[in-house]
Amino acid sequence: MLPFHQAVEDDFAAVNQLIIDQLHSDVGLVENIGHYIVDAGGKRLRPLLVLLCANALGYQHRQHIDLAAIIEFIHTATLLHDDVVDVSELRRGRPTANAQWGNAPSVLVGDFLYSRAFQMLVAIGSMDIMAIMSDTTNTISEGEVQQLVNAKDPEVDEANYYTVIHKKTGALFEAACETAAVLFQAPETTRESLKAYGYHLGLAFQLIDDALDYEGDAEALGKNVGDDLAEGKPTLPLIRAMAKGDAMDRELIANAIREGAVEQLNNIVEIVRKTGALEDTKQAAIDHAEQAKATLADLPPSKFKTAMEQLADFAVGRDH
Repeated sequence: MLPFHQAVEDDFAAVNQLIIDQLHSDVGLVENIGHYIVDAGGKRLRPLLVLLCANALGYQHRQHIDLAAIIEFIHTATLLHDDVVDVSELRRGRPTANAQWGNAPSVLVGDFLYSRAFQMLVAIGSMDIMAIMSDTTNTISEGEVQQLVNAKDPEVDEANYYTVIHKKTGALFEAACETAAVLFQAPETTRESLKAYGYHLGLAFQLIDDALDYEGDAEALGKNVGDDLAEGKPTLPLIRAMAKGDAMDRELIANAIREGAVEQLNNIVEIVRKTGALEDTKQAAIDHAEQAKATLADLPPSKFKTAMEQLADFAVGRDH
């Protein structure tokens, strides 16, 4: 357990138990796939953010446990759908649900998790939180569609890229933090600060993920290195490498994006490194992590605030 998990250890255990309880279904396949995905592990960062923010504010009730589980269900549903869209075969070192059971069951169980999350949201009974979560799931869906539109298009620019990673990743980080503030009935300035923390942290995480696809180790990452290239995703390392490389570099990368040409991976990794595009991507992540920490300035000192600062550092210091 990482230090920022330890700060909310009891709450985290309660969230895990609630997730197990809420996966119950009369249809065995729903439970099987749900447990398979949830039991795969991962850092559970999005529910962790709910717990850390709520505790940093001094929240004294139990609905943050429900909210954290809701956030995790929504995230898990997006993973199930993502893996089908991306035709992924590996996640967190294990076969994906679609590789194990097929596309149709994966999509339908993703739908079950979305609907279970909204059942639980109704039980919380906050229209403000429901509005945030309904807007967020809509935003995530838009991001997925935009990423699909961008696939195999080497003309995608940085502004477009950042829009997609905000919608796909940053939005749910934002929602986790903002809804915790709403539960506490925090003032608007605190709510906006925590939302900004989630925004910058989400971008930092995604930027590092995109960098790791061109330098990471497949075993450590639990996925195939080069997956982004295989899917023709124009991520920041490639966008920067095309901007900074020579004409031959640009043409090689553009063709690889258009064709999803993983056989060019080694050559592209070399270009990404020699142009400094990898360092640019990491530096962008570091900048967002620093901005995330800066948003916490007005929170009172506590082990929870410290954990949130540690989490921002972890976001950019990891190798998987």
